[in-house]
Amino acid sequence: MANNRWTAARLPDMSGRTVVVTGASSGIGAIAAGELTRAGARVVLAVRDIAKGESAAAGMTGQAEVRHLDLADLSSVREFAAGWTGDLDILINNAGIMMVPEGRTADGFELQIGTNHLGHFALTNLLLPHLTDRVVTISSDLHKIGTIKVDDLNWKNRGYRPLGAYCQSKLANLLFTVELQRRLTSAGSAVRAVAAHPGVAKTNLISHVGGFQGAVNRLFVRPITQDAEHGALPTLYAATQDIPGGSYVGPDGLIHTKGYPEIAKPSRAARNADLAQRLWVASAALTHTDFSVPSTV
Repeated sequence: MANNRWTAARLPDMSGRTVVVTGASSGIGAIAAGELTRAGARVVLAVRDIAKGESAAAGMTGQAEVRHLDLADLSSVREFAAGWTGDLDILINNAGIMMVPEGRTADGFELQIGTNHLGHFALTNLLLPHLTDRVVTISSDLHKIGTIKVDDLNWKNRGYRPLGAYCQSKLANLLFTVELQRRLTSAGSAVRAVAAHPGVAKTNLISHVGGFQGAVNRLFVRPITQDAEHGALPTLYAATQDIPGGSYVGPDGLIHTKGYPEIAKPSRAARNADLAQRLWVASAALTHTDFSVPSTV
């Protein structure tokens, strides 16, 4: 049975392939980027902190380069996309923040929806003309307790809840994938939109969380966590394996918190095509970006 479990050792030869990984200076993003360079890919680490990105890249084998990208600032997103030339095989929308205090991006968006969803929404649409293979967007199984308020994505008309805002952003990631795949299919494109979640991986994503929620994490969450190397496997599987567009990849183990990659089933809300279309329209209006036909059409 164990021999059938997919690991990074089974990555295909990625020579000649170009991959962008957002938030690749640490955690799952850095591990995924490192494994992809080891397999022969040219990987661009799209990071907010150049020094941290260069430190991560220095430990990688193969072609790793660092470029600045701040997903909480649409001017940075536009600058990154404008500087891209040539084909891009795979875009991995990995960067994210979790359960942070209420804050606003440079464009006035609530910080978690702005970073986790709207920044990646804009980046993907702006890079679509260069894409040849797929977009991988990293969500979380916490999307299952999330709700989307399309008319109040930025929490202006309701009391802010860090966990609620995070879960909304992760549900948005999956709805984005659903609608992006619909649009790609409608355009006759061979580019795929897929999603993944790492389970509960031991990273610094929630290291800042204190108080009651921090105590809950220490008592109940840590015992079911897996290391970041295993947490990166769903990302790598989604990025390199021949899976259908719209797929959602996650761990196969205990309540999907750890284990090896398998095709998972997102919540009913995450598969709601009407909600996905309404979220897309709202996101396009907020970011002033919209679907562009990929290069493979």
